[in-house]
Amino acid sequence: MKLKVCGMRDAENLKELIELKPDFIGFILYDKSPRYAGNQPDIDLILSIPREIRKVGVFVNATVDYILQNVRKYGLNYVQLHGNETPDFCKSLRTKGVNIIKAFRLDESFIFSQLNNYKPHVDFFLFDAKGESYGGNGVTFDWSILKKYDNEKPYFLAGGISLDNLDELQNITPKPYVIDVNSKFEIEPGVKDIEKIAELITKLKERKTIQV
Repeated sequence: MKLKVCGMRDAENLKELIELKPDFIGFILYDKSPRYAGNQPDIDLILSIPREIRKVGVFVNATVDYILQNVRKYGLNYVQLHGNETPDFCKSLRTKGVNIIKAFRLDESFIFSQLNNYKPHVDFFLFDAKGESYGGNGVTFDWSILKKYDNEKPYFLAGGISLDNLDELQNITPKPYVIDVNSKFEIEPGVKDIEKIAELITKLKERKTIQV
């Protein structure tokens, strides 16, 4: 498993995170989010992120034009669709050369068979908890639900992952390809506690849960 740190916004905070070399860094490009990164003036810093760290832009029910504009602006490697985007919408983006992570918010009523319509048009799925907003709620869902996932498409796991529930990751079947952390590692929305993330990486290495 790999590590994604999402919701970055502050330039100095981002510089510190880059030094830790997570596998993915996420930037939320949804203007209703408290972690909205679209006002980040230091575009050159984002463009200078080492190639081995993959840049992800998070969008919610955005237009194709808005997404493509930001892919070019920030040099995004992946687009994470966190709203109600349809399979046809994903297909449209994919035909334009965009790599896609399609997010779904899970609870006990989630119907996994609906993923089959998205499967040909996305690179990864992302499973998050349902909450008041589209993400960054800091709550987990019942990870045992994932036993119903019988798709070979790799997935990201988000929603309330913290230093306190790392051991529980070992019990998830099938295992996530990436764990996605956000609000549980924040000092304030959009600003991460770098010491906590460094501790997370150390603990994950000790458990050999992920490759960092």
